[in-house]
Amino acid sequence: MNSQKKRNFKIEAFKHKVEVDPKYAEKTWKILEHAIHEIYNHNASGLSFEELYRNAYNMVLHKYGEKLYAGLVTTMTWHLKEMSKSIEAAQGGLFLEELNRKWADHNKALQMIRDILMYMDRTFVPSSHKTPVHELGLNLWRENIVRSSKIQTRLVSTLLELIQKERTGEVINRGLMRNITKMLMDLGSSVYQEDFEKPFLEVSASFYSGESQQFIECCDCGEYLNKAERRLNEEMERVSQYLDAKTESKITHVVETEMIANHMQRLVHMDNSGLVNMLVDDKYDDLSRMYNLFRRVPEGLSTIREVMTSHLRETGKQLVTDPDKLRDPVDFVQRLLNEKDKHDKIISAAFNNDKTFQNALNSSFEYFINLNNRSPEFISLYVDDKLRKGLKEVSEEDVEMVLDKVMMLFRYLQEKDVFEKYYKQHLAKRLLSGKTVSDDAERSLIVKLKTECGYQFTSKLEGMFTDMKTSQDTMQGFYASQSASDSTDGPSLAVQVLTTGSWPTQPIAPCNLPPEILGVCERFRTFYLGTHTGRRLTWQTNMGTADMKATFGKNQKHELNVSTYQMCILMLFNSSDRLTYKEIEQATEIPASDLKRCLQSLACVKGKNVLGKDPMSKDIAEDDTFMVNDKFSSKFFKVKIGTVVAQKESEPEKQETRQRVEEDRKPQIEAAIVRIMKSRRVLDHNNIVAEVTKQLQSRFLPNPVVIKKRIESLIEREFLERDKADRKLYRYLA
Repeated sequence: MNSQKKRNFKIEAFKHKVEVDPKYAEKTWKILEHAIHEIYNHNASGLSFEELYRNAYNMVLHKYGEKLYAGLVTTMTWHLKEMSKSIEAAQGGLFLEELNRKWADHNKALQMIRDILMYMDRTFVPSSHKTPVHELGLNLWRENIVRSSKIQTRLVSTLLELIQKERTGEVINRGLMRNITKMLMDLGSSVYQEDFEKPFLEVSASFYSGESQQFIECCDCGEYLNKAERRLNEEMERVSQYLDAKTESKITHVVETEMIANHMQRLVHMDNSGLVNMLVDDKYDDLSRMYNLFRRVPEGLSTIREVMTSHLRETGKQLVTDPDKLRDPVDFVQRLLNEKDKHDKIISAAFNNDKTFQNALNSSFEYFINLNNRSPEFISLYVDDKLRKGLKEVSEEDVEMVLDKVMMLFRYLQEKDVFEKYYKQHLAKRLLSGKTVSDDAERSLIVKLKTECGYQFTSKLEGMFTDMKTSQDTMQGFYASQSASDSTDGPSLAVQVLTTGSWPTQPIAPCNLPPEILGVCERFRTFYLGTHTGRRLTWQTNMGTADMKATFGKNQKHELNVSTYQMCILMLFNSSDRLTYKEIEQATEIPASDLKRCLQSLACVKGKNVLGKDPMSKDIAEDDTFMVNDKFSSKFFKVKIGTVVAQKESEPEKQETRQRVEEDRKPQIEAAIVRIMKSRRVLDHNNIVAEVTKQLQSRFLPNPVVIKKRIESLIEREFLERDKADRKLYRYLA
């Protein structure tokens, strides 16, 4: 192969000139022109397309491209003008049908012509910068038909008229509409937009402006939204059926603006049917519709949110400041929870679980719960009620659900330390009286509080449980150490040894225990101090209970469950028939307020009145006389005589609790100031206040005045000093 000589091929021009018949171009064009006429006249079946193609090919080859192209334009224009006359002559509903038919004819003809002139299209058209055949055909159709003076306005008004008919409920030929709008799109997006879409949007805006005005005068809010939604869906369907997809966003914007954006305020505030009415009556469908329509327009959702927030704050404010609703703390908290459940459901069912609405709900609850400074106490009382009796025979899941709801309210509290104070008192009473529904539920709530507020918040609460467990072991040790004669003789004792720092114990004036009880108490004291050195025991007689056997007239025997104070009072009647209030007070030394409550529950409560009182009245006076009620009877053998538990504090007690809370806050504020100053070294007053508030807000909102006082106290004790030049600047002294 390689050895063979390479051959160079060369093509040379003809040696002699090829002569073309001078009439060749004219003859050939006549053949092609005739073919185009035949195509437009639906007589193409007799044509030889191969021959026609060769003729057109030769014309271009022999440099007659210009003649061919010009002839095409003239012939096509003539046919389109003929078509135009036919379309113009069509009357009424036949107008669009004729236009559609002629458009189909023109397209079919154009396809055949393009096939015949393919060579011209590929060579002559690009080199001479002409318009390709197909595009040329569209342009000529646009100039001679769609934009002809007699067709253009008639076309757009016919299309708009049909759409108007459809809007008013008539059935129209959608297939025909689709063909005509597609024709406009095929002629170029600008033709569709200028000749149809622009007037369509203008007419639609005017239509929906009028219709929305008509609807808003005669419909309620729910009906109006229904109609707006239906119109929106109709327009979207119309686009999908016979308009350009790009028109959808434009026409929906028109409907949104005219039917929703322009009437938002009037709709949400509509009397007896607006947003507030929907919220009150749980109209989930209407609310969902409002949300989905309003989210389409600017400021739509914020309008709903603002109205919902102000309604929530107003109803919440009424709830937490209504004296009638504050009488029963448990009912008060239940109302709060019901309100929260109701609006949570609305947000999930109607507002697509929208986080911004959830945040608005939370901030509203936080606002009005903290308007009532007794909310922390009431929430603790609610927990107390549930854990004493409210959650008996309830499944674990339901218990968890109630506790989670309580935690949700707890999160809203700004004064979490006040809740802690009350919770500790109520928990103590539950544990000591053995009245808790379930230890698991108690511990579960403490774990939740710990997760929310940290170890410090719950360490003392956990210490209370530890004491209860340790006390059981201590009592087993005590009875194991007693001789048989000691343990059978006299009353039996169950002692809870409480660590002073963990329990909410206040210094209590000791009451005089009956001699029978004193003996066993002393034996326990000796045992306990013998096993634990360096400890002190103080009897908390206000926190104990006792079971007593009692015999009334006609040998009526009962077992009475009473408080330690009530036991001390009743034991006096073993040696006396009648005692005055003064004598009882002297013998027991029970504080007057507690003594009156105990006597009231022993003598004045129907069915529990084991004592009689002279004179008989609801209140206890200092000159009353008391005696055993021999006529006492009860269908139960065991009779529990309670003093009211889980009740609201009286005003003086409330003041005292508030004072203790304020005292407890002082060291926490000081610790926060020192922590901040230790890391920052120098800081001005306003920044210290801001930092301290930020650090402590998970427990309570510190008062700036109190922060200032604590700063003064730290300056006095030389933890901080004021800057000599700038009195508002503080320095940390290491």
